[in-house]
Amino acid sequence: MKNKKKILDVKNLSLRIDGNLLLNNVNFQLYQGERVALLGASGSGKSLTARAISGTLPPYCDIEGEIDFDGDSIAQQPILARRSKSRVATIFQDSFSALNPLMSVGKQMLLSTHLRSQHELQTLMNKMQLSNGDDLLSRLPCELSGGQRQRLCIAFALLSGSSLLVADEPTTALDVINQKQVITLLQQCCGERCHHDQQLHSHRLSLLFITHDINVAAQLCQRAIVMENGRIVETGSMNGLLTSPAHPYTQQLVKAASNHNLNELIIPTRVASAC
Repeated sequence: MKNKKKILDVKNLSLRIDGNLLLNNVNFQLYQGERVALLGASGSGKSLTARAISGTLPPYCDIEGEIDFDGDSIAQQPILARRSKSRVATIFQDSFSALNPLMSVGKQMLLSTHLRSQHELQTLMNKMQLSNGDDLLSRLPCELSGGQRQRLCIAFALLSGSSLLVADEPTTALDVINQKQVITLLQQCCGERCHHDQQLHSHRLSLLFITHDINVAAQLCQRAIVMENGRIVETGSMNGLLTSPAHPYTQQLVKAASNHNLNELIIPTRVASAC
């Protein structure tokens, strides 16, 4: 991509567990401000790829190849070093696991971000489309809905100063209304400059969106990478893959997606507090 900074470069990435080859020579790039879908069925290797990038693989995984993030090689970095140096943020399908179950939402946000006042917290809650912000901030994570928790995880990612957000199936556990709200929020957030320490970075947030659902990917991403059996089998623009898929597996994904009309879902302009 001309005039675009390469933010992530995955080169010849292979992964073995107990000698079993689960990722085989994975290669792709992601550019600044780009929203890219990593598509595939369960077991295709997409989540393992995401975890290799975010540094959340278990220690018994044997990794080969290179992962260059913003000019730094991070494939062998431990997770804490990776997060502090490369500003990679991750959200998962299970949003509850990312939050402290014994601490109020408001306290977690104050401790984990640069926010220092109730007014700043309320502003953030409005941005995340969470009404009744004062009440929500006093709650424990278990008292929130899945949609609310996932939007909070997006808020944490935004405020961390991350330049890359790796989102692993963040909408899978949500109903269709909450799915659309999270997708819209990610669209908005990835179109903005990242905030950190009350200053604007000169970069825009890039998104690697892992999903098995091509319908969801089509609503959010500009480009797609399709994986099957630990390999990348096709890459291209989202529109190109939808209209002219080349690989048989991609053709199956598109055929399944054609049974659903992406434009039929009407989303309310206001988000209910219990969503």
